[in-house]
Order: sequence, then structure tokens, then C-alpha cells
Amino acid sequence: MRTRRVAVVGVSLSACGRVDQATPYTLHAQAARRALADAGLDRGLVDGFASAGTGTLAPAEVADYLGLRPTWVDSTSVGGSTWEVMAAHAADAIAAGHANAVLLAYGSTARADLRAGRRTGTLSFGARGPLQFEVPYGHTLIAKYAMAARRHMIEHGTTVEQLAQVAVQARANAALNPEAMFRDPITVDDVLSGPPVAEPFTKLHCCIRSDGGAAVLLAAEEFVRDCRTAPVWILGTGEHVSHAAMSQWTDFTVSPAAVSGRLAFERAGVRPDEIDFAEIYDAFTYMTLVTLEDLGFCAKGEGGAFVEKGRLRVEGGELPVNTDGGGLSAQHPGMRGLFLLVEAVRQLRGEAGARQVRARDGELPRLGVASGTGGWFCSSGTVILGRG
Repeated sequence: MRTRRVAVVGVSLSACGRVDQATPYTLHAQAARRALADAGLDRGLVDGFASAGTGTLAPAEVADYLGLRPTWVDSTSVGGSTWEVMAAHAADAIAAGHANAVLLAYGSTARADLRAGRRTGTLSFGARGPLQFEVPYGHTLIAKYAMAARRHMIEHGTTVEQLAQVAVQARANAALNPEAMFRDPITVDDVLSGPPVAEPFTKLHCCIRSDGGAAVLLAAEEFVRDCRTAPVWILGTGEHVSHAAMSQWTDFTVSPAAVSGRLAFERAGVRPDEIDFAEIYDAFTYMTLVTLEDLGFCAKGEGGAFVEKGRLRVEGGELPVNTDGGGLSAQHPGMRGLFLLVEAVRQLRGEAGARQVRARDGELPRLGVASGTGGWFCSSGTVILGRG
């Protein structure tokens, strides 16, 4: 049971987009230094560290590279939802007194590695365990998401045009973000006429491939007064793992966010209709749509109608979603969940520039949600954040 309040006190991105002359460790370090500077806290206070996705022993290797000697570590790896789950673990550890300040850091050169031939376009998850029953049939990661999207279309009448609207509105938000990798406007026709990837997805239904890193620093409430920036409080979190193989997924139209979101909202003591903006993992357009349903922003099956009329836009949208442009347009270097937390904090602190969201009364937003999804809808982590 939590006894100390926990705040995010520092956030930052490393260089992102096209970063050819860097290693993942370089990007980890760049983001970490910037997040510590953002907070204004001495690095000696950091006694917790969490990382995943780099090296053989991620938290040990990266912490050593950063010159940290933490007494609390986490290497949870559940794909895109890793960072929301790690934030929940870190908040619990700080609240319980097991750590005072925990740094979450990530860095990836996925795009540069592909261009240099250091990796292929599609990395295999292996063929052991439950995957042995799917791999022989060529069932790719993208195909799994496409199949889930098709099921939603069959059961609820969702159209490919509605899915395309998610990409169009993400790009409109990216146009307001000078750090976004792709900012030129796109239309529904542009999305539909693009190269097919996995039916019903064309290229623009899928996330971009970039390089980049991010870092988030959480600290106990007694250290907030020493920080350079205003605190953004962790109000509630939830996590859920639903299945390992597609054959064990009970309902392709329900994501694990239905559980992680419910837990986060209950623990935070707030309702979806109180949220000012949402940062949602969007490796594919369908992820945004179904997560909006499962977090309670609209009823099951109504996601298509919900996204149709510009509701996700920063400018004029009822619920701005992926305000930086998301993985569809801003950056997506792999496990993007940490970027959701960075953007949510910037929005709540009023530091988002032209893409700054306003609450209904015109003031800065008070509540935001970051929800990450991992694997092939296998896992979800949801974090409710607030200021004041």
C-alpha cells in the first residue's frame, strides 16, 4: 500500500528520427542526462533504475554505462507496454520506501541498424513455446494486428476509412510538433491508396521506423520542492497480461487495456470523462481505436464513429490523442511506451508549444492518461497522471 506520493520530476527525449551516428547506449545517456537536467536533481539521489531492450542484461549494462549504481532495478520486458508497467513498479517502490528516485531510460537505433544492414526489417520472436504453433504458418506480427482489426470490422461495422482517420489525425497533430519525423498533411485517400502491408492495413496504417531514446525520472514527494519543474503526480496505475498465442485470445475486439485501464482509473479515483488528453500506443491504427473503447472513452464497437469527426486532434478535438503525432508520425524506435509518458508530462506542465492541449475551461490540462500495449495485444500498462 502506497504511503508516499510519487511524482514525475524530469522527462526528456534524446535525438530522434534519423540518427545515423549513434549507438543505443549513446541515446540512453543523452536522454538520461537531459531528464536529470530537466528535474534539477543531483544524480546522486537516483537509487533506482529501469531499462529494457538493450544488451544481455539491460539494467546492469545500461546503468553501468550511465555511471549509476542502483539499489533497486527493473528489467520488465512486455513490449510496448514495458514503460507504463515499469512506471507502476517504480511508483510502488518509491511509495513503499524502497527507492527515492527511479530513472527509466530507453534508446534504440532501429532505423539506423536496418539501413546499415545490422538487422532485418522483421525481427523474429522465436519459435519456442506457444509460438511454435503459429510461426510455421508465416503469421507475422503485423498480420496478427491486421487480423484483430478485421474481426472488429466484421463484428462492429468499423470501416477502413475510420481506421485511416486515426492516421490522418495523428499526422495533423505531428504537424504542430517540430520534433516529429513526418509532418506533411495526409488524407484518408492517401492512407487507403498506399502500398498494402497486411489487409486491411496499408503503409500509413502502420507506425514509422525511427531512431531515438527517452527518459523519465520519478521521485518521492519530499524531493519535489528541490526540483526545477512542477511535479506531475502518478495518480493510479494498472497492468494486465492477457494471452501469449492468438489462439488463446478470447476476443480480438477487446485489448488488455480493458483491464489495465479499469484498474488505473479505479486506483486514481477519476473517470474517463475527466481526462483532458490521452497518449495511446499506436503501432497500428487499430490499436488507437480499440484502446479508446477499452479505456472507456466510448462504448465497445463505437470506436470507429468516435474517431470519425476529428475528435483526436489537438486543434478542435474533444479528446486530443497522441498529441505529439504518435508512433504513426512522430517517432517509433521500438518499445515506444516511454515516449507516451514524456509527452503526457509535457502537456500537463504546459510545455508542448503549438500542440499544447487546453482543458475545457481554457486552462492547462489537469489529467492525462498514458496507455501502452505490448506484443500482439498481449500486455497493457495504463498510468493516470495529474498536476497540482
